[in-house]
Amino acid sequence: MRVEKKNFPLHSPFVITGYTFTELQAIWVTLSENGHAGRGEACGVYYLGETQDSMAAAVEDVRFAVENGATRSDVQELLPPGGARNALDCAMWDLECKSSGKSIWELLDIEPHELTTVATIGIGAPDQMATRALELSSFTKLKIKLDSDEPIERLTAIRAVRPDAELVVDANQGWTAEQLTRIAPQLESLAIAMVEQPLARGDDSAMAQVPRVIPIGADESLVSLDEYDAVSPLYDVINIKLDKCGGLTEALTIVERAQTDGKKVMVGNMTGTSLSMAPSYVVGQFAEFVDIDGPVLLSDDIPGGLTYQEGGVVSLPAPTLWG
Repeated sequence: MRVEKKNFPLHSPFVITGYTFTELQAIWVTLSENGHAGRGEACGVYYLGETQDSMAAAVEDVRFAVENGATRSDVQELLPPGGARNALDCAMWDLECKSSGKSIWELLDIEPHELTTVATIGIGAPDQMATRALELSSFTKLKIKLDSDEPIERLTAIRAVRPDAELVVDANQGWTAEQLTRIAPQLESLAIAMVEQPLARGDDSAMAQVPRVIPIGADESLVSLDEYDAVSPLYDVINIKLDKCGGLTEALTIVERAQTDGKKVMVGNMTGTSLSMAPSYVVGQFAEFVDIDGPVLLSDDIPGGLTYQEGGVVSLPAPTLWG
């Protein structure tokens, strides 16, 4: 097992509620066996305190078990949900593909289809966000980061220049139930397709009092399967991120639970190169909302990465990349 720290600058500062990001600080885990190698990437969950160093240390803590035959099932017990388990879990999936000579689609018996991702617009002044929306005119779907300041003004500016686009809003815990209730009719009139994580993590019970005029999604509020039963009844959409839940193995279990419960699925990312997006592409096969634009935010993606085409269509991952 090899554990590496990998840094990738963003092409411009990316602003969300309470945070500004300028660089992706990821870890890569590579597993080699019998001439085959599998890779996994993790970016971590910043709001839970994960860092590049903490993820690398967590993977190192299980080195002996991994190098002495721990299975993917064992890893679900060895590490908690989070970035470290994600990188290791995805590396194990990739190694299984390479060792067996089968693609991830063959292993999972999935007939894959191409996905169309949103492009994400960070928080800025209304005119700045509208300009960015025009710059992203090749994308048919946009995800708009907002905080509690001027949400309708910002959305109105974007809608004025992009009447064609499907708009998803991500408040990143930045609103209150009162604000959401007050502006919900305006969100509906602006044809917002979904609002992601409006309230703070832990304040989810207040969602029961919010009139439901458009779908509401859980992101920070539902990190892993452990929180599913308590949180999912309050939301319409479940945002699955591999860095949150700890890899593709648990992500597929959450997909199954969400589908059984009649919830819509969203696949998201904590930024990342195409090595993070490739296993997320598997979850995207079951998702109504797809957010795998992490590489679009970077100055440069890794060689052999995904191709982002006209309209936001994303090419299937090549087996040489992952899976």
